[in-house]
Amino acid sequence: MAHTTAPEVLRYAAFTPDPHGGNPAGVVLDATGLGEQEMLALAAEVGYSETAFVIERDDDRRRFALRYFSPLAEVAFCGHATVATSVALAERVGTGALLFDTPAGEIKVETSAGPDGTVRATLTSVPTRSRPAAPAELAAALAALRWNAADLDPALPPHVAFAGNDHLILAAASRARLADLDYDFDALTTVMRTHGWTTVHLVWRENDGSYHARDPFPVGGVVEDPATGAAAAAFGGYLRTVGLVTAPSTLTIRQGEDMGRPSDLTVEVDPYETPVRVTGQAVPIGAGLLSPARSTRK
Repeated sequence: MAHTTAPEVLRYAAFTPDPHGGNPAGVVLDATGLGEQEMLALAAEVGYSETAFVIERDDDRRRFALRYFSPLAEVAFCGHATVATSVALAERVGTGALLFDTPAGEIKVETSAGPDGTVRATLTSVPTRSRPAAPAELAAALAALRWNAADLDPALPPHVAFAGNDHLILAAASRARLADLDYDFDALTTVMRTHGWTTVHLVWRENDGSYHARDPFPVGGVVEDPATGAAAAAFGGYLRTVGLVTAPSTLTIRQGEDMGRPSDLTVEVDPYETPVRVTGQAVPIGAGLLSPARSTRK
């Protein structure tokens, strides 16, 4: 049955215990009957990089069908909105296992509450894969980013990695290069649309277990994502593919710091398994706490 009134949109900050940090996501727990254009319009109104819509739900079986929309388009999978939705559901139906049917495939999530009541969610991605970036892809991306080959870390080769969506992975040679992000929005949008990339995952390796990241998302109408769970999962698969993970490993990704919205993502990679596990917290955002214009290009 179609909605006769506007559906309630919850707002959560994902991959943080602080509503002033993390990546904000819209969550609609009852999107039954909403059409694609209605969901897209609502996501544009919310203005966050993603809004998740629960289009089917079975609370008894703890199984839910999700769709994800940026202000400009639908995406097959979104990690931070999945974490936000998981926490919102856990707060209402109790912590434990959840199962999501998404356009990218089946996503299993485990939720648990800490001593302070903050809920954590661990999602298991669809099988990941990664391939070297073609020279033409790399050249076009570097030009749009206003980077050059000398800005890259040769120990982490450019790849296109998948964990529900494709992401171009580029490793900066220094933290200063990562911090100085001033790209051509329209040019990068064109490159990403041409190659079907959801984000460009820019990383800097602090050490073998700790990375910093930034994720331009112009194809979604957003300059940059403060936390990107889907890209983090793809990056975990990338590390396995290029041989930098040879034993079961847990690494951390710090993202959003340069935007003033710090986020922490925990990534578990097993060299013998293609799915990757990504863990983070999420907390409700109070009314008026965050203006969407901070991250959305106007």
